[in-house]
Amino acid sequence: MLLKKHWILIILLILISPLFGVVLADMVGYHEPLDVAAEKLGLKDISDEINWSPFYDYSVPGLDPITGYIVSGFIGVGIIYLIGSLIQRIAGKKR
Repeated sequence: MLLKKHWILIILLILISPLFGVVLADMVGYHEPLDVAAEKLGLKDISDEINWSPFYDYSVPGLDPITGYIVSGFIGVGIIYLIGSLIQRIAGKKR
């Protein structure tokens, strides 16, 4: 039962995350602190030239920003869950 509550909370947080990461961030003009620091140092932004992630800025190509934010959140949580499961299995086998 406790595990089910955790998953409900995680899903709820993913679903409301665009409110903070997209809508309100745009309203207040939020920029990532590292981007601000790089700009102040005069560093060149090469993210358009070298983009190692298909989910640049938590977006999914072809989807609106809010939906893309949610999809990338589910993918990120899924990856972390899989990594944790693998580590748990590996650690469990060594005991």
